[in-house]
Amino acid sequence: MGKEILKEAFENYIKGTEYKAVVADGKFFLCHLTNAVCSGIRATKEIDKVYMTSRCLKHLFDSKPAEEFFFIIDNLHKVVKYPDRIYDNRGGKRGEYCLVKRIGSSEYLCSIEITKRLPIDKEIQIATAFRLRDKKYIKNYILLWSWRNDAPPS
Repeated sequence: MGKEILKEAFENYIKGTEYKAVVADGKFFLCHLTNAVCSGIRATKEIDKVYMTSRCLKHLFDSKPAEEFFFIIDNLHKVVKYPDRIYDNRGGKRGEYCLVKRIGSSEYLCSIEITKRLPIDKEIQIATAFRLRDKKYIKNYILLWSWRNDAPPS
Protein backbone atom coordinates (compact mmCIF):
# COMPACT_ATOMS: atom_id res chain seq x y z
CA MET A 1 0.00 0.00 0.00
CA GLY A 2 2.79 2.46 0.92
CA LYS A 3 4.50 2.28 -2.44
CA GLU A 4 1.28 3.03 -4.32
CA ILE A 5 0.71 6.11 -2.16
CA LEU A 6 4.23 7.41 -2.81
CA LYS A 7 4.00 6.68 -6.55
CA GLU A 8 0.72 8.59 -6.72
CA ALA A 9 2.20 11.47 -4.69
CA PHE A 10 5.18 11.55 -7.06
CA GLU A 11 2.86 11.71 -10.07
CA ASN A 12 0.68 14.44 -8.54
CA TYR A 13 3.28 16.66 -6.84
CA ILE A 14 6.80 16.01 -8.12
CA LYS A 15 6.93 14.60 -11.65
CA GLY A 16 7.91 17.25 -14.19
CA THR A 17 9.03 19.83 -11.63
CA GLU A 18 12.31 21.67 -12.07
CA TYR A 19 15.30 20.99 -9.84
CA LYS A 20 14.80 22.60 -6.41
CA ALA A 21 11.36 23.91 -7.42
CA VAL A 22 8.86 24.68 -4.70
CA VAL A 23 6.06 22.11 -4.61
CA ALA A 24 2.54 22.25 -3.21
CA ASP A 25 2.21 21.17 0.40
CA GLY A 26 1.01 17.63 0.77
CA LYS A 27 1.19 14.98 3.47
CA PHE A 28 0.69 11.29 2.76
CA PHE A 29 0.06 8.42 5.14
CA LEU A 30 2.77 5.79 4.55
CA CYS A 31 2.13 3.04 7.12
CA HIS A 32 1.57 2.10 10.75
CA LEU A 33 4.57 1.10 12.86
CA THR A 34 4.58 -2.38 14.34
CA ASN A 35 4.44 -2.76 18.13
CA ALA A 36 8.09 -3.84 18.10
CA VAL A 37 9.20 -0.70 16.23
CA CYS A 38 7.07 1.53 18.49
CA SER A 39 8.85 -0.04 21.44
CA GLY A 40 12.23 0.47 19.74
CA ILE A 41 11.64 4.21 19.34
CA ARG A 42 9.86 4.52 22.68
CA ALA A 43 6.59 5.63 21.07
CA THR A 44 3.07 4.83 22.13
CA LYS A 45 0.56 3.18 19.80
CA GLU A 46 -1.28 6.51 19.73
CA ILE A 47 1.43 7.87 17.42
CA ASP A 48 2.15 4.83 15.27
CA LYS A 49 1.16 6.44 11.95
CA VAL A 50 4.03 7.51 9.68
CA TYR A 51 3.64 10.27 7.11
CA MET A 52 5.71 11.70 4.29
CA THR A 53 5.44 15.25 2.98
CA SER A 54 5.65 16.43 -0.61
CA ARG A 55 8.67 18.56 0.38
CA CYS A 56 10.52 15.47 1.62
CA LEU A 57 9.58 13.53 -1.51
CA LYS A 58 10.85 16.41 -3.66
CA HIS A 59 14.10 16.49 -1.66
CA LEU A 60 14.63 12.78 -2.32
CA PHE A 61 13.82 13.23 -6.01
CA ASP A 62 16.28 16.11 -6.39
CA SER A 63 19.12 14.51 -4.43
CA LYS A 64 19.12 10.84 -5.51
CA PRO A 65 19.93 9.10 -8.77
CA ALA A 66 16.68 8.03 -10.49
CA GLU A 67 17.31 4.32 -9.88
CA GLU A 68 17.80 4.91 -6.14
CA PHE A 69 14.84 7.30 -5.85
CA PHE A 70 12.39 4.87 -7.45
CA PHE A 71 13.76 1.96 -5.42
CA ILE A 72 13.27 4.02 -2.25
CA ILE A 73 9.67 4.97 -3.01
CA ASP A 74 8.92 1.34 -3.85
CA ASN A 75 10.46 0.04 -0.61
CA LEU A 76 10.33 2.84 1.98
CA HIS A 77 7.33 1.34 3.75
CA LYS A 78 9.36 -1.88 4.30
CA VAL A 79 12.27 0.05 5.82
CA VAL A 80 9.93 1.95 8.15
CA LYS A 81 7.60 -0.87 9.12
CA TYR A 82 10.12 -3.71 9.32
CA PRO A 83 13.60 -2.28 9.99
CA ASP A 84 16.44 -4.63 10.90
CA ARG A 85 17.90 -2.10 13.35
CA ILE A 86 16.93 1.19 14.99
CA TYR A 87 19.50 3.79 16.02
CA ASP A 88 19.38 7.07 17.91
CA ASN A 89 20.14 9.76 15.34
CA ARG A 90 23.15 11.95 16.00
CA GLY A 91 22.86 15.53 17.21
CA GLY A 92 22.61 18.09 14.46
CA LYS A 93 20.87 15.65 12.10
CA ARG A 94 17.20 15.92 11.19
CA GLY A 95 15.05 13.28 12.84
CA GLU A 96 15.35 11.47 16.15
CA TYR A 97 15.74 7.90 14.90
CA CYS A 98 17.38 6.03 12.03
CA LEU A 99 15.71 2.87 10.77
CA VAL A 100 17.98 0.56 8.78
CA LYS A 101 16.96 -2.39 6.62
CA ARG A 102 18.81 -4.66 4.23
CA ILE A 103 17.00 -5.13 0.94
CA GLY A 104 18.83 -7.25 -1.58
CA SER A 105 22.55 -6.55 -1.33
CA SER A 106 22.22 -3.00 0.07
CA GLU A 107 21.15 -1.41 3.31
CA TYR A 108 18.77 1.54 3.38
CA LEU A 109 18.45 4.15 6.09
CA CYS A 110 15.33 6.18 6.85
CA SER A 111 15.45 8.99 9.37
CA ILE A 112 12.16 9.71 11.14
CA GLU A 113 11.16 12.61 13.32
CA ILE A 114 8.37 13.04 15.81
CA THR A 115 6.72 16.35 15.06
CA LYS A 116 4.26 18.37 17.11
CA ARG A 117 1.30 19.91 15.34
CA LEU A 118 -0.29 21.11 18.57
CA PRO A 119 1.13 21.11 22.11
CA ILE A 120 -0.23 17.62 22.77
CA ASP A 121 -0.63 16.29 19.22
CA LYS A 122 2.38 14.41 17.80
CA GLU A 123 3.00 12.50 14.59
CA ILE A 124 5.88 10.69 12.91
CA GLN A 125 7.25 12.00 9.62
CA ILE A 126 9.98 10.83 7.27
CA ALA A 127 12.95 13.23 7.41
CA THR A 128 15.05 11.55 4.70
CA ALA A 129 16.00 8.17 3.27
CA PHE A 130 18.96 6.85 1.33
CA ARG A 131 21.08 3.82 0.47
CA LEU A 132 23.90 3.30 2.95
CA ARG A 133 26.96 3.26 0.75
CA ASP A 134 29.47 3.42 3.60
CA LYS A 135 29.01 1.10 6.59
CA LYS A 136 31.07 3.53 8.67
CA TYR A 137 28.21 6.06 8.44
CA ILE A 138 26.33 4.49 11.36
CA LYS A 139 29.36 3.03 13.14
CA ASN A 140 29.16 5.48 16.06
CA TYR A 141 25.37 5.62 16.29
CA ILE A 142 23.76 4.12 19.38
CA LEU A 143 21.84 0.94 18.60
CA LEU A 144 18.45 1.02 20.35
CA TRP A 145 16.84 -2.08 18.93
CA SER A 146 17.45 -4.98 16.57
CA TRP A 147 15.27 -7.74 15.10
CA ARG A 148 17.99 -10.23 15.93
CA ASN A 149 16.78 -10.49 19.52
CA ASP A 150 13.66 -8.27 19.34
CA ALA A 151 14.93 -6.19 22.27
CA PRO A 152 17.26 -3.29 22.94
CA PRO A 153 20.87 -4.34 23.51
CA SER A 154 22.01 -4.74 27.14
